[in-house]
Amino acid sequence: MAHGTFNVPYPINEPVLSYAPGSPEREALQQAYAEMYNQEPVEVPMYIGADQVSTGDKRAMTPPHEHGKVLGHFSYGDASHVQAAIDAALSARPAWSSLPWEHRAAVFLKAADLIAGPCRAKINAATMLSQGKNCFQAEIDAACEFADFLRFNAYYAQQIHAEQPESADGIWNRLEYRALEGFVFAITPFNFTAISGNLPAVAALMGNVVVWKPSDTQVYSAQVIMEIFQAAGLPDGVINMVTCDGPVAGDVVFKHRDFAGLHFTGSTGVFRHLWKTIGENLELYRSYPRIVGETGGKDFVLAHPSAGVKEVATGLIRGAFEFQGQKCSAASRAYIPASMWPALAEELKAEMATLKMGSPEDFGNFINAVIDRKSFNKIKSHIDFAKSADDARIVAGGGTDDSVGYFVEPTVIETANPHFKTMVEEIFGPVLTIHVYDDTEADAFEKVLDLVDNTSEYALTGAVFSNDRYALDLASKKLENAAGNFYLNDKPTGAVVGQQPFGGARGSGTNDKAGSYLNLLRWVSPRTIKEALVSPTDYRYPFLG
Repeated sequence: MAHGTFNVPYPINEPVLSYAPGSPEREALQQAYAEMYNQEPVEVPMYIGADQVSTGDKRAMTPPHEHGKVLGHFSYGDASHVQAAIDAALSARPAWSSLPWEHRAAVFLKAADLIAGPCRAKINAATMLSQGKNCFQAEIDAACEFADFLRFNAYYAQQIHAEQPESADGIWNRLEYRALEGFVFAITPFNFTAISGNLPAVAALMGNVVVWKPSDTQVYSAQVIMEIFQAAGLPDGVINMVTCDGPVAGDVVFKHRDFAGLHFTGSTGVFRHLWKTIGENLELYRSYPRIVGETGGKDFVLAHPSAGVKEVATGLIRGAFEFQGQKCSAASRAYIPASMWPALAEELKAEMATLKMGSPEDFGNFINAVIDRKSFNKIKSHIDFAKSADDARIVAGGGTDDSVGYFVEPTVIETANPHFKTMVEEIFGPVLTIHVYDDTEADAFEKVLDLVDNTSEYALTGAVFSNDRYALDLASKKLENAAGNFYLNDKPTGAVVGQQPFGGARGSGTNDKAGSYLNLLRWVSPRTIKEALVSPTDYRYPFLG
């Protein structure tokens, strides 16, 4: 048995490699991509306890940029597989939850080193192939952010365990950070491999056991995550990966006595439905489940007249169009002063004309495909609506092509209506809508702040560009509740673990801040222990005389 107070290695954000022409990382990634593209189709099982479970129901995995190419198939399960995963998790719980925290941390620290080292090219290539990310977006996500999550989480766990209460004379007070009583259900999205890995991992780090349901369109890289966890020494049954229909899984999970928590990233509508379902079943559970969710966004960029045109243009292009706008933090609505708009419109059109679009295999492509046909159709419908509207016009882009892959041109819409459909509804694609506001009146900026605050039900991210410090201060105050991640003179995307803890409120989620100790606290149930060093022997207090 180990004895001592342990400090994990101090976490430092994993450096983002450049993938410049001629660099070793570029060569390694291109080789991994080619090998995975050209290999025989793979079969992805479910991971339940010690078993890799296959079924007769096979679902194809295809790259979004080449939907005729089959990378392989994954086994689709049913309610029996969800129940088996729960049983496996609960069987693993006694040993895992009682394992000293430093041993649990060591598993995920090893996983981080595998991700940043020998598995880097593989997990990046898998993310490029299955989710359509270019090499740089995959690097930031699958390699760097994922490794950062695991390393910083271990450090935060150390800090949490070190947080202990004061003790009066003759008393020793202690605080235990117990795992939740039961299992955690993790539901993850397609758009970030790091999020998919972190949601089950952070709960497991704190001693919990997990049933994990990844997105159907992310299973290809989800398998790589499971392979890395296994290589890092994660015991069987601690994280169980099931692939099945969401309502089928929910019907089993949310009626189970030992359901202890939900860790969710996905749509606002689904999250609200799950919350309602959990509430309706409260009397079934051992304890009140922890509900942690990061959901949608309708993220804004607001320009003050003092802002620089090139700075705003760069923030809009990067914020709205990186990864095809498939980020819950992506810039989706912008408010531009009329005095700036003519110059900004020309700058946007000129810069957007240089954006190359195509397969992530070509490292010169900035834009790749959106994730699937359902997403393509939804985005196209919003663009078509704008094309036919009397109170909007297409400034740039607007083209779509699904003949080979699900490609949507980066699109800028201008509207005089601040409540135009694409200013209000989440699109989750490369579509930016700009409302031009009249900045001739003295209180114009203050009025547009109210508009920004009250237009959307979401409050995830937002950005304000200004060279006027008073304007930045005013915006920070008036938009206090409009964004959980608020950016000054920068794009509203790209939160870094340990630097900008991520999460929003209102319709955007519970704001439990992934990438900080705050999220880890949601996955423990503290126990206070008071020990009297010398117990009293007389019940009488002095006031009794």
